[in-house]
Amino acid sequence: MNFANQTIWTGDCLDIMRGMNSDCVDLICLDPPFNSNANYAAPIGSQAAGAEFKDTWSLSDLDNEWLNLIASKHPALYRVLLAAMTDSDKSYLVYMAVRLLEMHRILKPTGTLFLHCDPTMSHYLKLVMDAIFGRKNFRNEIIWHYSGWNKRLKSHIERRHDIILLYAMSADSVFHPPVRHWESKAEYIRVRKQKVRTDDEGREYVLSDAGGGNRVRRYLDDVWEIPKLNNSDKERTGYPTQKPLALYRRLVETSSKEGDLVLDPFCGCATTCIAAQDLGRQWAGIDVAGKAIELTKMRLRNELGLFASPIHRSDIPLRTDLGKLPRPSSHKKTLYGEQAGNCEGCGEHFQIQNLEVDHIIPRSKGGTDHIENLQFLCGSCNRIKGNRGMEYLQSKLQLS
Repeated sequence: MNFANQTIWTGDCLDIMRGMNSDCVDLICLDPPFNSNANYAAPIGSQAAGAEFKDTWSLSDLDNEWLNLIASKHPALYRVLLAAMTDSDKSYLVYMAVRLLEMHRILKPTGTLFLHCDPTMSHYLKLVMDAIFGRKNFRNEIIWHYSGWNKRLKSHIERRHDIILLYAMSADSVFHPPVRHWESKAEYIRVRKQKVRTDDEGREYVLSDAGGGNRVRRYLDDVWEIPKLNNSDKERTGYPTQKPLALYRRLVETSSKEGDLVLDPFCGCATTCIAAQDLGRQWAGIDVAGKAIELTKMRLRNELGLFASPIHRSDIPLRTDLGKLPRPSSHKKTLYGEQAGNCEGCGEHFQIQNLEVDHIIPRSKGGTDHIENLQFLCGSCNRIKGNRGMEYLQSKLQLS
């Protein structure tokens, strides 16, 4: 991999992941925005005070160039996005789709991804994931059920669960069936309705143990009962959407081994990073809020007793897996043929000497010199676009 263990980035995970080498991550756990139509902020005075984010979406949040790239290179995924019922849903799904495409690229062939969501968008996100990872690589829809205050509702049943979609990269992906140990012999006997017997040497056993004296492992199904954090929980930081450490420990244990690299692209208060550290995994996190690095340091110290100093970065890593790429100008003839001599911006036809090689995704946003990230623009369009995305150029051309 082209970055160090225990790195926390402040920035857009799309830009950061574009700079990561392909096939370098073993496990991705993400708890992104849910399109909940709400804005979140940590309470003043809490450990996470200052952390805030919006979870409302409109077409102004949609980078049209993301949609253009998906339409040209991922037609099946594009058809899924067209099924969105509202502008808000479409904006959210395009935002997620371009990031999930990068996650698919950076996962190893034995890698796994857990996507945490809720019923608001889970059905759409599963279609997006099917288009990116393939339906055959869907493994589970895990239901995280939790308790809460009883309320009398007039129009719907109480909603007390989140959904975690599990996708594997291949049949060789790491998987350890999650188990929960019995709390006591009494619990085991009560739940399994077993009669305790005694052998000739005075050892107790039950028939389901085949006389071995070992309790049968308790394999978990896809409904997980784990309490939500309440205000008195020691691990609570005040971060608006903080999830229980027990939940993310189970995810990390299920689909990684000691020493594996775990990435959380929306790390927030670093629950995934803390779980990975506690279980002997390498880890990295990304979050747009600068509060993530502070919370990571604090939780490593308070919950694990480690006075670690995670690496804090805001720059985009440089890929080292592409080898030495030829200079962009060396692709002029190929690009001219692919675009039939037309400028990708204004669409006008030019002689080859009047077209300039441009990076579709700017290098400042993680774009590379690979030919798939190159295009021909006329001199005028290239000056307008500068070091920005194609959506800026298109908006300027529409106004002129």
